[in-house]
Amino acid sequence: MLLPEYMRPLTLFFILLLAVGRPASADAKSAPANNEWIILVGGPSMMQWEKYKAQPHDHWWANFVHAARLRTEQLREQMGPDTKITWLVYKQGYIDRAEQEHQDLLSHIESVRDKFNLNLVWFNRGPEVINYLNSGQNRDQLKVGGFEYFGHSNKACFMFDYSSNLDSASKSWLHESDLSKIDRHIFARGVFAKSWGCHTGEEMSKKWYYATGTRMIGALGKTQFMMEELPVLCSPGGKWTN
Repeated sequence: MLLPEYMRPLTLFFILLLAVGRPASADAKSAPANNEWIILVGGPSMMQWEKYKAQPHDHWWANFVHAARLRTEQLREQMGPDTKITWLVYKQGYIDRAEQEHQDLLSHIESVRDKFNLNLVWFNRGPEVINYLNSGQNRDQLKVGGFEYFGHSNKACFMFDYSSNLDSASKSWLHESDLSKIDRHIFARGVFAKSWGCHTGEEMSKKWYYATGTRMIGALGKTQFMMEELPVLCSPGGKWTN
């Protein structure tokens, strides 16, 4: 969700309040150059479903893309220009939202690819994400050193098209029951994984560990996607956990 205008004066205070308890986002400086950092980006909701809600989602089409871009800037500064960073982006969501925005959103995303020397891979279904993780690269030679998700989620699922095809529902997802299909041998030693979406730490992070043998940080409660900061926790008592 994008912060409503009337709450934006509180943004700096809110970030400072949470900063004390937030863990470091990653130890990217130690990531070997022969590893791949994968950033999974879900699609935005459609205003035809959201405009009548008290707290509508995704006023801005680039909620998740912009957060992924901010994170990519951090990674490039920490790991240098040559480390392989791959964006897996839910394509249909941006095709659909482009009609609402009257803009070519795919070309906007491709411009981020060009600026940051990314490997951009479009997908439409959850199994495509698993296929890329397992065999999108030669995993004997290029391990997954980082995995991060920016998008809608609940405690058991990454929802790539939440409130896009259907009001407050999803037809494209990666469910916790699918995580066992990920080959646990694809990950580098000390891999960093984090979901920046809502509620992942309440259940899905545990399922990720059981399936892959690696830890994924997730949120207890909701997260808020910001304009010039990475997402922050926004539920009372919320925290990052793995």
